[in-house]
Amino acid sequence: MTLTWTQIVIDSENPRDLAHWWSDVLGWPVTYEADDEEEVEIAPHAEAQPSILFVPVPEKKSLKNRLHLDFRPDDQAAEVERLLAAGATRADVGQGDDVSWVVLADPEGNEFCVLRAR
Repeated sequence: MTLTWTQIVIDSENPRDLAHWWSDVLGWPVTYEADDEEEVEIAPHAEAQPSILFVPVPEKKSLKNRLHLDFRPDDQAAEVERLLAAGATRADVGQGDDVSWVVLADPEGNEFCVLRAR
């Protein structure tokens, strides 16, 4: 048996808005948008996998993510500032002050990390 990883699914109160926020900050196009705008998918390009699929849920996010995305930019400080200007917020998940990554949250509170360059 072979498994192919095809998507990361992110629950969202407003899938369309959150998908378009991530599309903008990642520079990825929207590759699928349901007519009712309840499911929206983004990916580096139309054929790419895994993609990110945003789906509706009625409740607000209330706890720390059990799974999160990590990003490694060329310039961590510049990227953190760009993401903050785009609407991300700093997040404290207990990481302490001596870590090499920065924890941010998207507009719905989903945490993600911006790593330093290698």
